[in-house]
Amino acid sequence: MTPASPRILVDADACPVKDEIYKVAWRREVPVTIVSNAFLRIPQHPLVSRVVVSDSFDAADDWIAEQADAASVVVTADILLADRCLKAGATVLSPAGKPFTTASIGAQVATRAIMADLRAGADGITGGPAPFAKADRSRFLQALDTALARLQRP
Repeated sequence: MTPASPRILVDADACPVKDEIYKVAWRREVPVTIVSNAFLRIPQHPLVSRVVVSDSFDAADDWIAEQADAASVVVTADILLADRCLKAGATVLSPAGKPFTTASIGAQVATRAIMADLRAGADGITGGPAPFAKADRSRFLQALDTALARLQRP
């Protein structure tokens, strides 16, 4: 039985690295599916497709998690979606190029829950991720290329 061909699934609504994903996908000839709750422009290219899901809560996450498998590289900043995709055997990368792994996801889910509780009791005081930097973009390009190279090995 031949292994499934690699593909990239993108949680696209707030993804800052779509252009980088297209570059790597085209170079490696890997299909990309852009998944969002609203229409997003995508390049007219045979390797790029778009899936627009309903605007219901977690509709994009549910679609991606159902499609994710060992041949998938999922790009998301959503820790709970990353956890679901890892359980399906997918390789999961954050837009900053940091891999989510089965060894680290439990702690990341717990930290997310703690931070949500802290924000809920913070009387409007909120934080957020650090600003997206050029180094993040570069790290993402390298991480995506490495993940696809690993999946494309015979």
